[in-house]
Amino acid sequence: MNNSQDVSAPKLFQPLRLRGVEFASRAWASPMCQYSADEGLVSQWHLVHLGAFATGGLGLVMTEATAVSTEGRITVACTGIWNEKHVAGWKPIVEFVHSMSTPIGIQLSHAGRKGSTLRPWDSHMIAAVEEGGWETQGPSAIAYSDFPLPREMTVADIDKVINDYRDSAIRAVEAGFDLVELHAAHGYLIHQFLSPLSNQRTDMYGGSFENRIRLLIEITEAVRGVIPADMPLFVRLSATDWVEGAWDLEESIQLAKKLDPLGVDLIDVSSGGLVHDAQISSFPGYQVELARQIRAQSGIRVSAVGLITEAEQAEKIVEEDSADAIMLGRALLRNPRWALNAAETLQFESMWPQQLQRARTINPRESPQ
Repeated sequence: MNNSQDVSAPKLFQPLRLRGVEFASRAWASPMCQYSADEGLVSQWHLVHLGAFATGGLGLVMTEATAVSTEGRITVACTGIWNEKHVAGWKPIVEFVHSMSTPIGIQLSHAGRKGSTLRPWDSHMIAAVEEGGWETQGPSAIAYSDFPLPREMTVADIDKVINDYRDSAIRAVEAGFDLVELHAAHGYLIHQFLSPLSNQRTDMYGGSFENRIRLLIEITEAVRGVIPADMPLFVRLSATDWVEGAWDLEESIQLAKKLDPLGVDLIDVSSGGLVHDAQISSFPGYQVELARQIRAQSGIRVSAVGLITEAEQAEKIVEEDSADAIMLGRALLRNPRWALNAAETLQFESMWPQQLQRARTINPRESPQ
Protein backbone atom coordinates (compact mmCIF):
# COMPACT_ATOMS: atom_id res chain seq x y z
CA MET A 1 0.00 0.00 0.00
CA ASN A 2 1.53 3.30 -1.07
CA ASN A 3 0.20 6.27 0.85
CA SER A 4 2.59 8.83 -0.64
CA GLN A 5 -0.32 11.04 -1.71
CA ASP A 6 -2.54 10.38 1.31
CA VAL A 7 -3.05 13.82 2.89
CA SER A 8 -5.07 12.19 5.66
CA ALA A 9 -1.86 10.50 6.83
CA PRO A 10 0.04 11.88 9.82
CA LYS A 11 2.03 14.85 8.58
CA LEU A 12 5.27 13.09 9.51
CA PHE A 13 4.40 10.59 6.76
CA GLN A 14 3.13 13.01 4.14
CA PRO A 15 5.53 13.59 1.23
CA LEU A 16 7.68 16.67 0.82
CA ARG A 17 9.05 17.74 -2.56
CA LEU A 18 12.14 19.92 -2.90
CA ARG A 19 13.13 20.63 -6.51
CA GLY A 20 13.35 17.26 -8.30
CA VAL A 21 13.37 15.09 -5.17
CA GLU A 22 10.31 13.76 -3.37
CA PHE A 23 10.80 12.60 0.19
CA ALA A 24 8.16 10.03 1.12
CA SER A 25 8.24 11.05 4.77
CA ARG A 26 9.59 13.87 6.93
CA ALA A 27 11.54 11.53 9.24
CA TRP A 28 15.16 11.79 8.07
CA ALA A 29 18.53 10.39 9.15
CA SER A 30 20.83 13.10 10.43
CA PRO A 31 24.56 13.09 9.54
CA MET A 32 26.40 11.06 12.19
CA CYS A 33 30.16 10.52 12.17
CA GLN A 34 31.27 6.87 12.32
CA TYR A 35 35.09 7.25 12.38
CA SER A 36 35.49 4.15 10.22
CA ALA A 37 37.17 5.36 7.04
CA ASP A 38 40.73 4.84 5.80
CA GLU A 39 42.27 7.91 4.14
CA GLY A 40 38.73 9.16 3.60
CA LEU A 41 37.58 5.97 1.91
CA VAL A 42 34.31 4.47 3.13
CA SER A 43 34.24 0.91 4.45
CA GLN A 44 31.77 -1.94 4.71
CA TRP A 45 30.67 -0.41 8.01
CA HIS A 46 29.24 2.57 6.11
CA LEU A 47 27.31 0.32 3.75
CA VAL A 48 25.71 -1.53 6.65
CA HIS A 49 25.21 1.60 8.76
CA LEU A 50 23.54 3.71 6.05
CA GLY A 51 21.92 0.65 4.46
CA ALA A 52 20.13 -0.14 7.72
CA PHE A 53 18.63 3.33 7.70
CA ALA A 54 17.47 2.82 4.12
CA THR A 55 15.52 -0.29 5.15
CA GLY A 56 13.82 1.62 7.95
CA GLY A 57 11.17 3.73 6.25
CA LEU A 58 13.00 7.08 6.38
CA GLY A 59 12.34 9.84 3.87
CA LEU A 60 16.05 10.69 3.54
CA VAL A 61 19.39 9.17 4.52
CA MET A 62 22.26 11.62 5.08
CA THR A 63 25.94 10.70 5.13
CA GLU A 64 28.21 11.77 7.93
CA ALA A 65 30.32 14.91 7.62
CA THR A 66 32.38 14.17 4.51
CA ALA A 67 35.57 16.14 4.04
CA VAL A 68 36.25 18.16 0.92
CA SER A 69 40.02 17.74 1.41
CA THR A 70 42.40 15.63 3.45
CA GLU A 71 42.97 18.50 5.90
CA GLY A 72 39.20 19.06 6.07
CA ARG A 73 38.59 15.88 8.06
CA ILE A 74 37.59 16.00 11.71
CA THR A 75 39.45 12.81 12.58
CA VAL A 76 41.99 10.64 10.80
CA ALA A 77 39.12 8.15 10.27
CA CYS A 78 36.51 10.47 8.75
CA THR A 79 35.11 10.04 5.24
CA GLY A 80 36.02 12.20 2.27
CA ILE A 81 35.16 12.91 -1.33
CA TRP A 82 38.27 14.70 -2.56
CA ASN A 83 39.27 12.14 -5.20
CA GLU A 84 37.85 9.62 -7.64
CA LYS A 85 38.62 6.65 -5.38
CA HIS A 86 36.19 8.15 -2.89
CA VAL A 87 33.53 8.50 -5.58
CA ALA A 88 33.90 4.81 -6.43
CA GLY A 89 33.62 3.93 -2.74
CA TRP A 90 30.39 5.87 -2.25
CA LYS A 91 28.64 4.50 -5.34
CA PRO A 92 27.62 1.05 -3.94
CA ILE A 93 26.18 2.73 -0.84
CA VAL A 94 24.20 5.20 -2.94
CA GLU A 95 22.95 2.36 -5.14
CA PHE A 96 21.77 0.30 -2.16
CA VAL A 97 19.93 3.22 -0.58
CA HIS A 98 18.28 3.93 -3.93
CA SER A 99 17.27 0.25 -4.19
CA MET A 100 15.12 0.90 -1.11
CA SER A 101 13.42 3.82 -2.95
CA THR A 102 15.07 6.27 -0.57
CA PRO A 103 16.98 9.46 -1.44
CA ILE A 104 20.49 9.91 -0.05
CA GLY A 105 22.30 13.17 0.57
CA ILE A 106 25.94 13.97 1.31
CA GLN A 107 27.08 16.50 3.90
CA LEU A 108 30.20 18.32 2.69
CA SER A 109 32.45 19.53 5.48
CA HIS A 110 35.74 21.11 6.47
CA ALA A 111 36.73 20.85 10.13
CA GLY A 112 39.12 23.81 10.24
CA ARG A 113 40.63 24.26 13.70
CA LYS A 114 38.68 21.25 15.08
CA GLY A 115 40.45 18.79 12.77
CA SER A 116 43.46 16.46 13.08
CA THR A 117 42.03 14.38 15.91
CA LEU A 118 41.95 10.65 16.55
CA ARG A 119 38.78 8.60 16.95
CA PRO A 120 36.73 9.28 20.12
CA TRP A 121 37.59 5.87 21.55
CA ASP A 122 41.36 6.19 21.07
CA SER A 123 43.67 6.79 24.03
CA HIS A 124 44.17 10.51 23.33
CA MET A 125 42.51 13.19 21.23
CA ILE A 126 45.00 15.07 19.04
CA ALA A 127 46.68 13.11 16.25
CA ALA A 128 50.44 13.48 16.00
CA VAL A 129 52.04 13.65 12.56
CA GLU A 130 53.14 10.02 12.83
CA GLU A 131 49.50 9.12 13.62
CA GLY A 132 48.27 10.82 10.46
CA GLY A 133 47.76 14.30 11.94
CA TRP A 134 48.19 17.63 10.16
CA GLU A 135 48.46 21.36 10.82
CA THR A 136 44.96 22.80 11.17
CA GLN A 137 43.80 26.14 9.87
CA GLY A 138 41.07 28.61 10.70
CA PRO A 139 39.89 32.15 10.06
CA SER A 140 42.12 33.37 12.90
CA ALA A 141 44.92 31.89 15.01
CA ILE A 142 42.54 31.08 17.87
CA ALA A 143 42.42 27.56 19.24
CA TYR A 144 39.35 25.53 20.12
CA SER A 145 39.52 24.53 23.81
CA ASP A 146 43.01 23.08 24.41
CA PHE A 147 43.53 22.04 20.78
CA PRO A 148 46.70 23.15 18.94
CA LEU A 149 46.72 26.71 17.63
CA PRO A 150 45.48 26.77 14.01
CA ARG A 151 47.26 28.64 11.26
CA GLU A 152 45.38 31.77 10.16
CA MET A 153 44.18 31.24 6.60
CA THR A 154 45.36 33.43 3.76
CA VAL A 155 42.98 34.53 1.01
CA ALA A 156 44.63 31.89 -1.19
CA ASP A 157 43.75 29.27 1.45
CA ILE A 158 40.16 30.49 1.42
CA ASP A 159 40.02 30.31 -2.37
CA LYS A 160 41.27 26.72 -2.18
CA VAL A 161 38.52 25.77 0.28
CA ILE A 162 35.86 27.24 -2.00
CA ASN A 163 37.30 25.28 -4.94
CA ASP A 164 37.44 22.12 -2.80
CA TYR A 165 33.73 22.45 -2.02
CA ARG A 166 32.96 23.04 -5.70
CA ASP A 167 34.99 20.02 -6.82
CA SER A 168 33.52 17.80 -4.10
CA ALA A 169 30.00 18.79 -5.13
CA ILE A 170 30.81 17.73 -8.71
CA ARG A 171 32.03 14.38 -7.37
CA ALA A 172 28.88 14.03 -5.26
CA VAL A 173 26.79 14.33 -8.42
CA GLU A 174 29.02 11.77 -10.11
CA ALA A 175 28.55 9.37 -7.18
CA GLY A 176 24.76 9.61 -7.61
CA PHE A 177 23.78 11.56 -4.49
CA ASP A 178 20.35 13.20 -4.57
CA LEU A 179 21.27 16.33 -2.63
CA VAL A 180 24.16 18.21 -1.07
CA GLU A 181 24.30 19.72 2.41
CA LEU A 182 26.94 22.27 3.41
CA HIS A 183 28.10 21.82 7.00
CA ALA A 184 28.17 25.32 8.49
CA ALA A 185 27.52 24.23 12.08
CA HIS A 186 29.07 22.62 15.18
CA GLY A 187 32.19 24.75 15.26
CA TYR A 188 33.69 23.54 11.98
CA LEU A 189 35.37 25.81 9.44
CA ILE A 190 32.40 27.67 7.94
CA HIS A 191 30.92 28.18 11.41
CA GLN A 192 34.32 29.44 12.56
CA PHE A 193 34.06 32.19 9.96
CA LEU A 194 30.48 33.03 10.98
CA SER A 195 31.17 33.61 14.68
CA PRO A 196 33.05 36.67 15.96
CA LEU A 197 34.48 34.49 18.74
CA SER A 198 36.60 32.52 16.28
CA ASN A 199 36.83 35.05 13.44
CA GLN A 200 38.80 38.16 14.30
CA ARG A 201 40.03 38.90 10.79
CA THR A 202 40.30 42.48 9.57
CA ASP A 203 39.97 41.74 5.85
CA MET A 204 36.88 41.10 3.71
CA TYR A 205 36.22 37.79 5.51
CA GLY A 206 36.04 39.21 9.04
CA GLY A 207 34.50 41.90 11.19
CA SER A 208 31.01 42.79 10.00
CA PHE A 209 28.15 40.33 9.61
CA GLU A 210 28.39 40.65 5.82
CA ASN A 211 32.09 39.81 5.91
CA ARG A 212 31.76 36.89 8.34
CA ILE A 213 29.10 35.21 6.16
CA ARG A 214 31.10 35.81 2.96
CA LEU A 215 32.79 32.39 2.92
CA LEU A 216 29.48 30.54 3.22
CA ILE A 217 27.90 32.75 0.57
CA GLU A 218 30.76 32.10 -1.84
CA ILE A 219 30.74 28.35 -1.18
CA THR A 220 26.96 28.28 -1.66
CA GLU A 221 27.25 30.08 -5.00
CA ALA A 222 30.08 27.80 -6.12
CA VAL A 223 28.22 24.59 -5.23
CA ARG A 224 24.84 25.72 -6.57
CA GLY A 225 26.59 26.57 -9.81
CA VAL A 226 27.86 23.03 -10.42
CA ILE A 227 25.03 20.81 -9.18
CA PRO A 228 21.92 20.18 -11.31
CA ALA A 229 19.10 22.71 -11.13
CA ASP A 230 16.74 20.02 -9.83
CA MET A 231 19.10 18.92 -7.01
CA PRO A 232 18.25 20.31 -3.56
CA LEU A 233 20.88 22.18 -1.58
CA PHE A 234 20.77 22.21 2.24
CA VAL A 235 22.83 24.14 4.78
CA ARG A 236 23.28 22.94 8.37
CA LEU A 237 23.56 25.89 10.76
CA SER A 238 24.26 26.22 14.44
CA ALA A 239 21.52 28.77 15.09
CA THR A 240 23.29 30.02 18.22
CA ASP A 241 26.63 29.56 19.96
CA TRP A 242 24.82 29.74 23.33
CA VAL A 243 27.34 32.40 24.42
CA GLU A 244 26.84 36.14 24.89
CA GLY A 245 28.32 38.24 22.10
CA ALA A 246 28.67 35.31 19.72
CA TRP A 247 26.75 33.99 16.69
CA ASP A 248 23.06 34.06 17.58
CA LEU A 249 19.55 33.34 16.37
CA GLU A 250 18.99 36.81 14.92
CA GLU A 251 22.08 36.49 12.72
CA SER A 252 20.96 32.99 11.67
CA ILE A 253 17.60 34.40 10.57
CA GLN A 254 19.31 37.15 8.57
CA LEU A 255 21.65 34.59 6.99
CA ALA A 256 18.73 32.33 6.05
CA LYS A 257 17.11 35.25 4.25
CA LYS A 258 20.27 35.64 2.15
CA LEU A 259 20.71 31.93 1.43
CA ASP A 260 17.16 31.43 0.15
CA PRO A 261 17.57 33.47 -3.06
CA LEU A 262 20.94 31.83 -3.68
CA GLY A 263 19.23 28.48 -4.19
CA VAL A 264 19.37 26.95 -0.72
CA ASP A 265 16.24 24.86 -0.24
CA LEU A 266 16.38 23.99 3.47
CA ILE A 267 18.21 25.00 6.62
CA ASP A 268 19.10 22.03 8.82
CA VAL A 269 18.88 23.78 12.20
CA SER A 270 21.18 22.70 15.01
CA SER A 271 23.18 24.71 17.55
CA GLY A 272 26.41 24.96 19.50
CA GLY A 273 29.79 23.35 18.90
CA LEU A 274 31.95 26.45 18.59
CA VAL A 275 32.71 26.88 22.30
CA HIS A 276 33.66 23.79 24.31
CA ASP A 277 32.19 25.03 27.61
CA ALA A 278 28.99 26.72 26.41
CA GLN A 279 26.14 26.31 28.89
CA ILE A 280 23.41 24.51 26.96
CA SER A 281 20.18 23.45 28.62
CA SER A 282 19.18 20.35 26.70
CA PHE A 283 15.73 18.78 26.95
CA PRO A 284 13.49 16.91 24.49
CA GLY A 285 13.24 19.05 21.36
CA TYR A 286 15.41 21.82 22.84
CA GLN A 287 16.40 23.16 19.41
CA VAL A 288 12.93 23.08 17.84
CA GLU A 289 12.16 26.68 18.76
CA LEU A 290 15.29 27.79 16.91
CA ALA A 291 14.06 26.01 13.78
CA ARG A 292 10.56 27.46 14.20
CA GLN A 293 11.89 31.01 14.44
CA ILE A 294 14.11 30.67 11.37
CA ARG A 295 11.23 29.18 9.38
CA ALA A 296 8.72 31.79 10.49
CA GLN A 297 10.93 34.82 10.01
CA SER A 298 12.82 33.88 6.86
CA GLY A 299 10.24 31.81 4.97
CA ILE A 300 12.77 29.11 4.13
CA ARG A 301 12.08 25.44 4.85
CA VAL A 302 13.82 23.95 7.87
CA SER A 303 14.50 20.65 9.60
CA ALA A 304 14.69 20.26 13.36
CA VAL A 305 17.10 18.05 15.30
CA GLY A 306 18.02 17.37 18.91
CA LEU A 307 16.54 14.94 21.44
CA ILE A 308 13.60 14.08 19.20
CA THR A 309 12.90 10.47 20.11
CA GLU A 310 9.15 9.76 20.09
CA ALA A 311 6.71 9.43 17.19
CA GLU A 312 4.10 11.71 18.76
CA GLN A 313 6.76 14.32 19.52
CA ALA A 314 7.99 14.33 15.92
CA GLU A 315 4.45 14.47 14.56
CA LYS A 316 3.60 17.47 16.72
CA ILE A 317 6.66 19.37 15.51
CA VAL A 318 5.76 19.06 11.82
CA GLU A 319 2.00 19.33 12.41
CA GLU A 320 2.49 22.68 14.17
CA ASP A 321 4.77 23.87 11.33
CA SER A 322 7.75 24.31 13.64
CA ALA A 323 9.74 22.40 11.02
CA ASP A 324 9.21 20.77 7.64
CA ALA A 325 11.16 17.64 8.54
CA ILE A 326 12.80 15.93 11.49
CA MET A 327 16.47 14.94 11.57
CA LEU A 328 16.98 11.92 13.82
CA GLY A 329 20.35 11.02 15.30
CA ARG A 330 20.86 8.90 18.39
CA ALA A 331 17.33 7.55 18.16
CA LEU A 332 18.33 5.94 14.86
CA LEU A 333 21.59 4.60 16.23
CA ARG A 334 19.50 2.80 18.83
CA ASN A 335 16.90 1.68 16.30
CA PRO A 336 17.59 2.16 12.55
CA ARG A 337 13.95 1.25 11.84
CA TRP A 338 12.56 3.97 14.08
CA ALA A 339 10.39 5.33 11.28
CA LEU A 340 8.64 2.00 10.64
CA ASN A 341 7.76 1.78 14.32
CA ALA A 342 6.71 5.44 14.41
CA ALA A 343 4.31 4.91 11.52
CA GLU A 344 2.62 2.07 13.37
CA THR A 345 2.48 4.12 16.58
CA LEU A 346 0.68 6.82 14.56
CA GLN A 347 -1.60 4.17 12.96
CA PHE A 348 -0.24 4.71 9.46
CA GLU A 349 0.37 1.82 7.09
CA SER A 350 3.73 2.80 5.63
CA MET A 351 5.79 1.01 3.00
CA TRP A 352 7.96 -1.80 4.41
CA PRO A 353 10.68 -3.76 2.62
CA GLN A 354 9.27 -7.11 1.53
CA GLN A 355 11.83 -8.92 3.67
CA LEU A 356 10.45 -7.31 6.84
CA GLN A 357 6.72 -7.64 6.17
CA ARG A 358 6.14 -10.35 8.79
CA ALA A 359 7.23 -7.92 11.53
CA ARG A 360 4.37 -5.50 10.91
CA THR A 361 1.82 -5.04 13.67
CA ILE A 362 -0.63 -3.34 11.27
CA ASN A 363 -1.80 -5.88 8.64
CA PRO A 364 1.30 -8.13 8.86
CA ARG A 365 2.14 -10.16 5.73
CA GLU A 366 2.83 -13.60 7.14
CA SER A 367 5.60 -15.78 5.77
CA PRO A 368 4.89 -19.50 5.13
CA GLN A 369 7.90 -20.30 7.31
